Amino acid sequence: MGIKSSIISPIAKHISKKIEKDQYNAVAHQEKIRQSNVKMATSTVFGEDYGLSDIRTYEQYRKRIPVLHYEKIKGYMDRVLQGEKNILWPGQPSYIVGTAGTTSGIKYIPLSKESIPYHFGTARNATMSFAYRNNVVDLFDGNLLFLSGSPKLDKTEGGILTGRLSGIVNHQVPQWMRGNQVPSYETNIIPDWEEKVMGIIKEIHDKDLRMISGIPPWVTMFMEQLIDYTGKDSVISIFQNLRLFIYGGMNYEPYRQKMEKLIGKSLLSLETYPATEGFIAYQTDTNDNSLLLNTNAGVFFEFVPTDRLDDSETARIPLEDVKVGVPYAIMLSNNAGLFCSMIGDIIEFTSIDPYRLLVKGRTKHFISAFGEHVIGQEVEKAFTTAIQKHKIPVDEFTVAPMIAPTDGGLPYHEWCIEVEPRIDLVDFSRTLDQEMQKVNFHYKELVGGKVIRPLQIHRVRPGSFARYQKSLGKLGGQNKVARLSNDRAIIDKIINTSS
Repeated sequence: MGIKSSIISPIAKHISKKIEKDQYNAVAHQEKIRQSNVKMATSTVFGEDYGLSDIRTYEQYRKRIPVLHYEKIKGYMDRVLQGEKNILWPGQPSYIVGTAGTTSGIKYIPLSKESIPYHFGTARNATMSFAYRNNVVDLFDGNLLFLSGSPKLDKTEGGILTGRLSGIVNHQVPQWMRGNQVPSYETNIIPDWEEKVMGIIKEIHDKDLRMISGIPPWVTMFMEQLIDYTGKDSVISIFQNLRLFIYGGMNYEPYRQKMEKLIGKSLLSLETYPATEGFIAYQTDTNDNSLLLNTNAGVFFEFVPTDRLDDSETARIPLEDVKVGVPYAIMLSNNAGLFCSMIGDIIEFTSIDPYRLLVKGRTKHFISAFGEHVIGQEVEKAFTTAIQKHKIPVDEFTVAPMIAPTDGGLPYHEWCIEVEPRIDLVDFSRTLDQEMQKVNFHYKELVGGKVIRPLQIHRVRPGSFARYQKSLGKLGGQNKVARLSNDRAIIDKIINTSS
């Protein structure tokens, strides 16, 4: 163990013990955070509009503040962007993150001086605790690679710094870690993702890399190019001390087989669940793929059963009322001025003592063209099982309904899969459909009743998904293709890009 890990080890132990203690005081922490956030925002424009000064109990909170989709706070954010103070939160935000995907165009999320420390702090605590529990604290003696968005920041019209969340968090890395962090700032701000990856490879291929953090498809691309550049046969032959892979925002399982083949061994992996609005959850146990809800980090959570999304005002409940096995849409209020915000994610609790969860998908990412209501977690589970059975190294996939096939036959679910031309997909397709019928009863009934035919696979060339992302200006970083959608906008563009 080196000097740095010797110093970090007792700190990591302390953090691990604190996480263990905090997880059993979740409800008390949540109530304290709710009260604190309301008190802080009382004198803001938002606070006066919604009468926050009169709120004492959760029931008052629930009645006074409605479910606020982004469109309902856009007017407030427009004023924030212009530089006005005390609109959603005291003063001005420290940063603003711009994200896509709403009916209002770009969605702007404020980060305050109170919320920012929790974004990096939770990631640090999750990593340190995980490293301590798995006896790999020595990873801090080597280099730590963060495959993230550019840390280069711009300014809004009102003078507030703005950029990608992963890039902003880069600026929060403490001095003691900067000596370990790669890539350099100069390499990290290269705008072209493919050029950036090559720059990273040239910069780090001869370093003592011990941790990689990023989303699976872009880490896979990095590893393939690293092996090609060095002429080695595996990542572990280049970085013998590689200890840990950290990921978030995507399911790792569809990529695990291929990535471990590239690495040359099975590697410890840590799943995290960060969102722009707050750091929601993280994994604490290698033997449990559920995530511990981050209940003591400035965010107050509420939950809406997915079968009552149209009645979210009366259906919303606090943490203490959730049940195991029920799919919920997450609502949150944070210490940056966002209140009762639906972030679009669906989760399901696996335990309430402590509160552990699995991410099931997105409220807007589903297929129900024929009443089947297939969600992301189901297609990923079926897909992962099929590739494990057939040992097929599939890179990417997305699914959409084909309602009016050109052959005039029954409609079907079309799976656009990126895979080498030499690989036979006939048996794989059959297995995949069988697994889909296992995970979704409605889909099974539709196929069995000949309302739809079994799924069809459209093979696209390797690199097609990356070319599609590049055409949108979303290659690399935290960008990813939706696993499924109820229309053909995405799948048709990918197929056309591959042609």
